[in-house]
Amino acid sequence: MFNFFSAHRPPTLTGRAMIATSHPLATAAGLDVLAAGGNAVDAAIAASAVQAVVDPLMTGIGGDCFVLYAPKGGKVRALNGSGRAPAAATIEALAQAGIRDQIPHESAHAVTIPGAISAWCRLHGDHGRLPLPRLFQRAILYAEGGFRVTPRVAQDWAQSAHVLSPEAAAAMTPDGQPPRPGDQLAQPALAETLRAIAAKGPAAFYEGTAAERMVEFLRRHGGLHTVEDFAEGMAGASWHDPISATYRGYEVHECPPNGQGVAALLILKLLEGFDMAALSDADRIHVLAEATKLAYHHRDALIGDPDHCAGIAETLLAEDTIETLRQRIHMDRAMPPALWDEPEHKDTIYLCVVDDEGNAVSFINSIFQGFGSGLREPTTGVMFQSRGASFRLIPDHPNAIGPRKRPLHTIIPGMVTQNGRTVMPFGVMGGQYQATGHAQFLSAVIDRGQSLQAAIDAPRSFATAGKLDIEPTVPQNVRDDLERRGHRLNILQHPMGGGQAIRIGEDGLLEGGSDSRKDGLALGF
Repeated sequence: MFNFFSAHRPPTLTGRAMIATSHPLATAAGLDVLAAGGNAVDAAIAASAVQAVVDPLMTGIGGDCFVLYAPKGGKVRALNGSGRAPAAATIEALAQAGIRDQIPHESAHAVTIPGAISAWCRLHGDHGRLPLPRLFQRAILYAEGGFRVTPRVAQDWAQSAHVLSPEAAAAMTPDGQPPRPGDQLAQPALAETLRAIAAKGPAAFYEGTAAERMVEFLRRHGGLHTVEDFAEGMAGASWHDPISATYRGYEVHECPPNGQGVAALLILKLLEGFDMAALSDADRIHVLAEATKLAYHHRDALIGDPDHCAGIAETLLAEDTIETLRQRIHMDRAMPPALWDEPEHKDTIYLCVVDDEGNAVSFINSIFQGFGSGLREPTTGVMFQSRGASFRLIPDHPNAIGPRKRPLHTIIPGMVTQNGRTVMPFGVMGGQYQATGHAQFLSAVIDRGQSLQAAIDAPRSFATAGKLDIEPTVPQNVRDDLERRGHRLNILQHPMGGGQAIRIGEDGLLEGGSDSRKDGLALGF
């Protein structure tokens, strides 16, 4: 029985269709499309387009996208909508530009060719039902006429506004200050770009006047981009088989590299060797931390563009690898931290949809850190991501920058099936935390039988950078226990990420959860 005195929200229950996003206007847009006869793909695109307008520091058409799509009774497929580096991007070219150690986020060299529009249009062309102008309707309305800024968006906006270039700041902080909750903001240039894409498809973004303006803008800021790079990006999104692993009788699917989904599966396989339901809270946090260190150490060393790390997922998920790594976890002490030299990857939106036919979509879109590169082309309204900042400048590293390579990505949608039946699209936001978040969430649901909402809202922890980040809701006695084992605790001042999920019952019941750390919600009919 749900405790209605807990100050937490209960799970959302319905029987036909459902959408869960981290922004109320995005959820409403997707639900509107579902009610109008659109399918899960249509609703996901409509919701993502709205969020690209109303949550511009987290996502946008200048970013990237990954999707897991599970048609009713069909096979799960993975869509890679991550962009590539310019053809002229090499370690040597960046060295000549004075960049030798790490690519700065606030740099045109951090901007890979945006993959989101290629992914949206490929997904829509292959599986959508309603026309793009209908799906972009609300996004264009909010961009042109304005939208009210929600509380969590306002908080994140204030924290990230410092990265904005002067051109971007003029549009995103028009009064010289970040908007407050309830303030209204419009993006008319973005409205025109969305209208053009709705009418003409991806060519309106990757070719012609828009592409020429974006290239000229990026080159003016030192970039190596060309119109040919953008033209090649139009067909960049590609379908693949997902990678997967079993966990307690369920099949968990993730996108293959260049995403970090393999790290989530590796953590889950390490946890499977422990009785997570019987462990104390401190034990569970400790095991998760140790598994995280092992998985991320291997991720950072081995994962990059799939053409440069073939077969690595199969190697890392092999039983002998799992058993060897699991033996390195000791219940009484924390391991020395793995070295972390990846830039932080914080800002993303995740949403999921199940339609009344039983099709399920797990969908994630991002511009990397808050406001991405901080660079915004004024005539198109496109805020550019900073995904290229995760490239290494180490020759022969699988994630070394190179011509038309895709960088390692942290954004990972998830999907759970059982005996061929789709059980749950799910996802967790929070950059580097995402792989750990997938494992933490699924363990809470599968091992301890928590509702989706309870599992999403539960206190979070993350072993990173030689310390253990924990949210302040972790009890003091648990903190003391963790410190005795050698963990160096960092009590977070801001929420760790977000999350959404929809569980599909065998009787058709849909259970949804949307993170209380964000502004969004799950709705259905």
